[in-house]
Amino acid sequence: MLNFVLLQAGSGVMQFLPMLLIVVVFYFFMIRPQMKKAKDHKKFVAELKKGDKVITTAGIHGRIVDLNETTIVLETEGGGKIRFEKAAVSLESSKSLNS
Repeated sequence: MLNFVLLQAGSGVMQFLPMLLIVVVFYFFMIRPQMKKAKDHKKFVAELKKGDKVITTAGIHGRIVDLNETTIVLETEGGGKIRFEKAAVSLESSKSLNS
């Protein structure tokens, strides 16, 4: 009788094992890399300074001429100035400019 109870308990755990493996795979291949990417972008935005050349997520190239807590002012090639949220600066595109 004890053997039968142990087999039933073991099969209950075995039913949840595939679901647990799916959660682990999602964490390591999707969630964790996204969290790292967000952390890197936040650090990049915090380190922006006047004179840095950046590209926004909209594809606008410019040089930072003014910084506020949440916004930046970019000077474009034609001399125009545009205000953007700091979060709109693209990490991947801007790294290639400053390298």
